Amino acid sequence: MNLRLAVRGALVTARKDIRIYYRKAPVYIFGLVLPLFLFFAFFVGRDLDLQRYFPGFLAMTIFFTSSSVGPLIIPWEKQAGNFERLLTLPVTVPMIVLGDTLAGTLFGTLISLIILGVGSLFLPLSIGLSSVLGLAALFFLGNLCFAALGVLISSPAGRVPSNVMMLSTLVRFPLIFISGIFTPLVELEGSARTLGMLSPLSYLSDGLNGVMGQETLVPIWVGMLVMAAFTLVFLVAASLVLESKAMKGL
Repeated sequence: MNLRLAVRGALVTARKDIRIYYRKAPVYIFGLVLPLFLFFAFFVGRDLDLQRYFPGFLAMTIFFTSSSVGPLIIPWEKQAGNFERLLTLPVTVPMIVLGDTLAGTLFGTLISLIILGVGSLFLPLSIGLSSVLGLAALFFLGNLCFAALGVLISSPAGRVPSNVMMLSTLVRFPLIFISGIFTPLVELEGSARTLGMLSPLSYLSDGLNGVMGQETLVPIWVGMLVMAAFTLVFLVAASLVLESKAMKGL
């Protein structure tokens, strides 16, 4: 495959997704409103240290926003017949998967940067200059990883977006509660910690704790490697499932 053509195909797909799907109401409802409601439900009325739990909330925001675009794109495109038309162009399934992932990554990055900016105005976050690069890498890898997860969730789906969102809810909510968002990994023990280590969200939350001067369970660079490995698995799996569905006539 020509690398230049592959990159161009992915970028054109991402641009198309941005122009069409960023304005869809479900993207904002499932990507922004839900994590805000979860945050208020957990913190309002409780005497908790917001600075301590802010990294977990930021990780949850990245998780929800970046994974909210992918589950909706493919079902909508199948419903409108656009997915079949895309396959008639010089665009392959891996290009489509990568393009959809990039669209989710950019959306998640934009929203989570806003949350980080607002948090830095109201909370005394301690992020040293040496941690800025680590924070940038965690932002990129976290958004890329969960955008790829969103595309994977939608890959076996048909033409009904509501079915995909139900599956997405069944996947994302359990991950929230096992991933050290509300209880940091360093405070978990036994089977709870073992279960949390199976989630890529745990490594993002733990890494954000580290760059903001809090205790971590694993080194930040180890968490980055794990998220990169999860991302590769999600991308390859989504491509294989979509190719299989294409061979069966979608």
